[in-house]
Amino acid sequence: MSLDERQPPIVALDFSEPADARSLVERLSPEDCRLKIGKELFVSAGPSLVGEWVDAGWDVFLDLKFHDIPNTVAGACRAAARLGVWMLNVHALGGRAMMQSAMEGLEAGSPVGRDRPLLTAVTVLTSHDADSLAEVGVMGTPEEAVSRLARLADEAGLDGVVCSAQEAMLVEGQVKRPFRRVTPGIRPRGAAMDDQSRILTPAEALAAGATDLVVGRPVTRAKDPVAVLQAIRHEMGFTTSD
Repeated sequence: MSLDERQPPIVALDFSEPADARSLVERLSPEDCRLKIGKELFVSAGPSLVGEWVDAGWDVFLDLKFHDIPNTVAGACRAAARLGVWMLNVHALGGRAMMQSAMEGLEAGSPVGRDRPLLTAVTVLTSHDADSLAEVGVMGTPEEAVSRLARLADEAGLDGVVCSAQEAMLVEGQVKRPFRRVTPGIRPRGAAMDDQSRILTPAEALAAGATDLVVGRPVTRAKDPVAVLQAIRHEMGFTTSD
């Protein structure tokens, strides 16, 4: 699937108990969405749950945001590639050498005859604003930081970045090749903001240049998660026959 085509929404499985995650996934279809496994669920369930869903036909985004010395990150990415995940990520703040080593690890770990996983870099977390960035020594606006880090990820050969939907168009203007803009903090109209500072609706995010939308609590905490997911897909332009 190219970036010229619509990308299915990514459901963030932010659960602490594997049984709760399985209960939701059993109600969903790989034809309608992709799955994101973050730190809490991965630490709780381990790589076996990733393999279970990969074997069942799911595209899995392993959202562990690796950030360490280049050799360590390369090894972690090599192991993730062996799991067969669709996409994983690192922190762009790890620097050019770390991101290049991550890509080398993916290529080395990918099984023969299988495409390597996509590699994206986290730019600025959606919970940050200018004040919280300044507290950790990153000066300027979130938009300025996103621009710098997106250019660095592009130069390091990555497939895209994780950024706020509000910065997706900004990222598109910074890179010179097809580049994914994976955007968390997506909230259907009327949903609670929770702990996200920079959010948009699905339609607004796509109009702003996002390519891959991540939706968590509006789906996972809904009384009828299937209905909410279908409403999100409808807002993204999918029909029930897609």
